[in-house]
Amino acid sequence: MISFLEFTNPVRFNLDGAAVILFYFMIYALVGWLLENSYSYITKRKFFKSNFFLGPFKPMYGFAPVLLVLLIGPETKLVVILLLCFFIPTFIEYLSGALLQKLFHQQWWDYSDMPLQLHGHICLPFSLCWILLSVICIKWLHPVITSFYGIVEPLWAWVWPAVGLYFIAELALAIRRHSSQALTPEPTNPIQ
Repeated sequence: MISFLEFTNPVRFNLDGAAVILFYFMIYALVGWLLENSYSYITKRKFFKSNFFLGPFKPMYGFAPVLLVLLIGPETKLVVILLLCFFIPTFIEYLSGALLQKLFHQQWWDYSDMPLQLHGHICLPFSLCWILLSVICIKWLHPVITSFYGIVEPLWAWVWPAVGLYFIAELALAIRRHSSQALTPEPTNPIQ
C-alpha cells in the first residue's frame, strides 16, 4: 500500500472519461511547456525553445502523466510506482524523439553528450529526473488538478469538444509544417 499518496482516479472510460483525460492532458502538456522553457531559460538564457506545436503545449508531457494517473491507484506498491515513474516517461520520451526524427528528420533534443544515453533521445540522468518529477506530479500536483477539475467541470463539459478539435488541428498543422520542412532541400552554395 502507498499511504503517502492520497490518490483518487475519477476517470471512467466513456464520454465523461474522455473529457477528464483531455483536461489532464491539456494541463500537463501546458505544465510541460512551462517546465521545459523554464529549464531552457535557466540553462541557455532563452525562454522560448522550439516546439512541435505552435501553441504552448508539449504533448509528450501530457501523455506521460495521463498514463501514470490511469495506471497508478491507491493499492499500487511503492516499487511499482517508482518503476512506472521511470519507464513511462522514458519510453514516451524515446518514442517521441525517435518518431520525430524518423518522420520529420529533426531532433528537438539531443542527449548524445550525456552519460548512458540511447540514440540521443533518452539518457539515464534525465530518466532519473522523470522519477522525481512524476512522483511530485502524482503526490502533489495531480490532487490539485483533480480538485480544479471539480470546480471547472460544468464549464469544461461545454468547452472540451472545442479543445479536442484544437489539439487535432494543432497536430494536423504541425505535421504539415514539419513535413514540408523535412522535404525542403538544404540551400546550396552558388559560389562552389
